[in-house]
Amino acid sequence: MFDLQQQLEITTIEQYRALPNHASAEVFDGRVCYMASHSRTHRAILSELTSRLSAYVMQKNGDCEVIPAPFDVKLSSVPFTLVHPDIMIVCNRHKLVGTWCSGAPDFIAEIVSPGYPADDYVRKLYYYQNHGVREYWIVDPKRRSVFVNYFEENLFSVPYTFDSIIKVNIYEDLYINFSNIATLLNL
Repeated sequence: MFDLQQQLEITTIEQYRALPNHASAEVFDGRVCYMASHSRTHRAILSELTSRLSAYVMQKNGDCEVIPAPFDVKLSSVPFTLVHPDIMIVCNRHKLVGTWCSGAPDFIAEIVSPGYPADDYVRKLYYYQNHGVREYWIVDPKRRSVFVNYFEENLFSVPYTFDSIIKVNIYEDLYINFSNIATLLNL
């Protein structure tokens, strides 16, 4: 069994999986960070985004796969960095190895948790940008906003409200109508 007191640095996926309650932890540069539980609003937004993204990918018969949390994503082996994006799109299926993704997904959306907003706005922005994620959305239910980061075009923190129709930039013709989502979920 893994003893957190004896070894504070996680360097392999096996050590990570030996952590007590590893499903609610992420690892940044070998350091474990436990995550808060998700709210009903968080889960509802996640469900709607997953549904809309999946419908588009299925309609296009594309090679990409939409994967909601929880799913391990190993961004780096050295230093070991493993995250659980709320939702991701992976277009290179060779990155999907059993129960985890080895390497950066093409698209990630994180829904901000009220207790730890800096994780999504600062820490994950840094890691996703520096490890090859093409596009990263920060969905903030409290602010009723979405910040789009499209790293391939050097677009950072482009703000939208929940009344907006937002383009998913990794595709030419995919738009998410957040007004519909907000209305549906009474946000």
